[in-house]
Amino acid sequence: MALRKILIHPDPRLKKTTDPIVSVDDNLRRLADDMLETMYDAPGIGLAAPQVAVMRRMIVLDCEKEEDANPNPMVLINPEVVWTSEERNVYEEGCLSIPEQYAEVERPAEVEVQWLALDGKTMRERFDGLWATCVQHEIDHLDGKLFIDYLKPLKRQMITRKMQKLKREMARS
Repeated sequence: MALRKILIHPDPRLKKTTDPIVSVDDNLRRLADDMLETMYDAPGIGLAAPQVAVMRRMIVLDCEKEEDANPNPMVLINPEVVWTSEERNVYEEGCLSIPEQYAEVERPAEVEVQWLALDGKTMRERFDGLWATCVQHEIDHLDGKLFIDYLKPLKRQMITRKMQKLKREMARS
């Protein structure tokens, strides 16, 4: 397993739609392991392949945040939302590609997602609460959408300028 470098917004790769994965192989399983390790190290609760410069439709999540809870890592290949609740939830979202920036985003409170697992089986599960927000946030990444795209233009521009400044500072150090 290896830690991967997380792309920081603005980066054109974060705005691209990713390609579906056609087969599950050892390279893909290694990528999944690397992504989980990178996510836990960050630390975060979700990570999409384009955030580590891989333009494929795969996300990893683990929204177990309690100290004594066992980790519950999930790898979703070609995930798609097949149902959404009419009820909405607002969560303060952040993103590993937009460090230290948070904003409230409204999304469906519950979603049902279908995906391919690492063993090649088709899975389907309903998510609610933080899990629902996280899975939607990560699937958005696969379609080139960031949580700041839900914000008003002024707030989005302000965050983007902060990220440009952060990237300049990182380049100098």
